[in-house]
Amino acid sequence: MTDPADRAVSKVQSIDDVQALLAGQDYICGRSLATVTFLALRLGRPLFLEGEAGTGKTEIARALANALGRRLIRLQCYEGLDSSSAVYEWNFAGQMIAIRAAEVSGMTDRDALRSELFTEDYLIARPLLEALRPQPGGAPVLLIDEIDRTDAPFEAFLLEALSDFAVTIPELGTIRAPEPPIVVLTSNRTREVHDALKRRCLYHWVDYPDFDREIAILRARAPEASESLSREIVAFVQALRAEDLFKRPGVAETIDWARCLLALDMMELSPQVIADTLGAILKYQDDIQRLQGAEATKLLDQVRRKLTG
Repeated sequence: MTDPADRAVSKVQSIDDVQALLAGQDYICGRSLATVTFLALRLGRPLFLEGEAGTGKTEIARALANALGRRLIRLQCYEGLDSSSAVYEWNFAGQMIAIRAAEVSGMTDRDALRSELFTEDYLIARPLLEALRPQPGGAPVLLIDEIDRTDAPFEAFLLEALSDFAVTIPELGTIRAPEPPIVVLTSNRTREVHDALKRRCLYHWVDYPDFDREIAILRARAPEASESLSREIVAFVQALRAEDLFKRPGVAETIDWARCLLALDMMELSPQVIADTLGAILKYQDDIQRLQGAEATKLLDQVRRKLTG
């Protein structure tokens, strides 16, 4: 019997292949993340990525989809999300028009009308249902983003859907995926996700990268930045993460800041340019206020001493 994940891993025969495949999409990952991704593809298991915002959890799903030539289907989670919003809805406006047309034409057979109204023609597929349908190029990558924003009832529903890769629509019956999608779930850990859901997945904590890997990421995402500027940017951001901030900057902010500095034709950091562009890396006024003036100068001096030491 053919393993359901065989087609997904046809290009991926080793952990090194995963790293190379993702690097081809400018996604630089460490060995541990490449390992769990390889196992998720090989075993056909959902991949659960947890960590701080901006550490690349969402981006890996995009990189996998592009690298494998699969469609990316994203379910953005939010408070109050329910199964109907995530799976399907009926096109009520279209159904009402059909009912009015039937009344005008004198159609009286209600059973026949009902059978016409509840068909694929009036079904609006939402991300989970769409991910179960056959897709060009093979099963899609299903990104369930920020699962920690939802509540327990939706988690319970998702647990069943990911176990069977099937959903039931009362009017149409059970729809089952011919080939399970490649599933990536992310969480910023604003609350704990239930253990029952995590047990269905392969888990990995996505941490901030070390200095060398963040430099490699910046080279891939902002290659126009000089080596000296890149080193100053990464060293300063990593120093910021050691500060007592309300929200530490992620890798996404490192890249954004580098692009802002390049747009300003900056060749090196200075206290003034740091003060002018702090909004690219810090997103809370209290954090920005703390780093204004002498504090930014002090931190920059420490960074430069470390880089030249």
